[in-house]
Amino acid sequence: MSRILIIDDEANIVELVKLYLTREGFTIESAGTGRDGLSILSATNPDLVILDIMLPDIDGFEVCKQIRAKNRVPILMLSARREDVDKIIGLELGADDYLTKPFNPRELVARVKAILRRGQTGESTPKVVDVCRLHIDIARREATIEGKILKLRTKEFDLLTVFALNQGIVLNRDRLLSEVWGYDFYGETRTVDVHVNHLREKLKGSSVDIETFRGTGYKLVCSKEPG
Repeated sequence: MSRILIIDDEANIVELVKLYLTREGFTIESAGTGRDGLSILSATNPDLVILDIMLPDIDGFEVCKQIRAKNRVPILMLSARREDVDKIIGLELGADDYLTKPFNPRELVARVKAILRRGQTGESTPKVVDVCRLHIDIARREATIEGKILKLRTKEFDLLTVFALNQGIVLNRDRLLSEVWGYDFYGETRTVDVHVNHLREKLKGSSVDIETFRGTGYKLVCSKEPG
């Protein structure tokens, strides 16, 4: 069963999350500070991290940033603050989902399961995709354009893969949410827009672009035809 690391200094929250997740068969590790969490992450290599923003030493945003510099492990961020800007920052830094406190522990369990499910590549999914000089190795989770490796965060890679698998098709935000974040993702379409904008920045100057269809969605297009 999957291993989950909880990084949160609120003991009551940690115990509540542990209770519900261990009932589902998950193995749990926990840390009360960001630095301890990073140390445990390196030692245990968990399958998912539940990360609070407000920590006593370094905040969760910085912890998320440091994790993403070296690791693609899925991250579910927690926060007592409900401001949209916090959610957007967390997603931009590479978090896979965001949940505000107080939360229903059953909803947290559902999100954890959804994130872990999305990380499993289905047998019917091709191992590689080639579009517009873009090469995606799904099994290795590596994308290159004309041989140059794209440095993509977890959701950026997943989003680019969905676009490549549906090249030439306009995909609306609800479909992208369901395919990249899962049917039981409790987010909003703004999440898609944020990730598309960041993906565009990383594709700038290449043979691949993501075109906006106002009021409809997005489509991957070849901005430069191969010579």
